[in-house]
Amino acid sequence: MNGCRAAAVAAFGLSVISVPSFAQTMDHSSHSMENGKHGGGMHADASGAEAALVAYREALVSGDSDAMTSLFAEESVVFENGKDEGSFAHYMEHHLGPELHAIKSFTFTDPTVAVKRMGHMAFGRETYNYRIELADGRIIDREGVATSVLKHDAEGWKIVQYHSSSRAPRKP
Repeated sequence: MNGCRAAAVAAFGLSVISVPSFAQTMDHSSHSMENGKHGGGMHADASGAEAALVAYREALVSGDSDAMTSLFAEESVVFENGKDEGSFAHYMEHHLGPELHAIKSFTFTDPTVAVKRMGHMAFGRETYNYRIELADGRIIDREGVATSVLKHDAEGWKIVQYHSSSRAPRKP
């Protein structure tokens, strides 16, 4: 086979190999976001994003729907226990808002919050236990987790995606 024909066959062969198949088999172990090669200041202080998540939890406890709403971006998405609730405004109007009226008390115990900032975005994860006492006397005890995506702009940190789930506590 002459050199030109061999090059053409090689080029054709590479063009039909799916790039995503390479991505699935490549070793990504060295692709850490911690290595500082992704832009200066990218991992700067995340305390503002963490404060937004803590403020959301505090607003839930106090039943302050205005405070909760102010923490979410207009184009937000909420997922709860396997259900797409839509935007936070929709979630507040059709799910959480009506529930707030039935809650006598809402307490969190053992909350943890960890946030990693990457530029104008931050990724949060939370664990917690909570107890809800309803006006009709029912008590709901749960272990919960949440993940969130926040963005920072001129208005500060806003939650753009929030995903929470919970389960009944496991017996020791």
